Amino acid sequence: MIRFLLRMAVFLLAAAVGVLLTAWIFAAFDLETFSINWSEPLGFILAIVVFALAQAIISPFLAKIARNNAPMLTGAVGLVSTFVALLVAVLLTDGLDVGGAAGWIIGPVVVWLLGMIAAFLLPLWLLKEGVEKVRENRDE
Repeated sequence: MIRFLLRMAVFLLAAAVGVLLTAWIFAAFDLETFSINWSEPLGFILAIVVFALAQAIISPFLAKIARNNAPMLTGAVGLVSTFVALLVAVLLTDGLDVGGAAGWIIGPVVVWLLGMIAAFLLPLWLLKEGVEKVRENRDE
């Protein structure tokens, strides 16, 4: 149960990192087609939860469809599920604004890439922090 909760926490953090960094990158390039609505901070948190939940539900479904019908598309499942999850989060919450071609084409690609990197690095970083704390407690 603890592993499940830790995985969910990492998944939520990775989703938040992906969306936050994507919004920051779009802002750095003066693209207003992917942004976070900071006037609704709870809306942003809800958007991340809805995005992560939608992606967790949609991804296995799309993977099964791709595996059964078009095995060559299996690699694109993460990207497609990111797009659909962003669409669901935008439609159901007020915390995230995506619009225009750049927002809907480039945005999901960047969120997917950054979320994937974060999902890989966060457990390593958290594990390192945990090991250091154990060592500190053992030395005391």
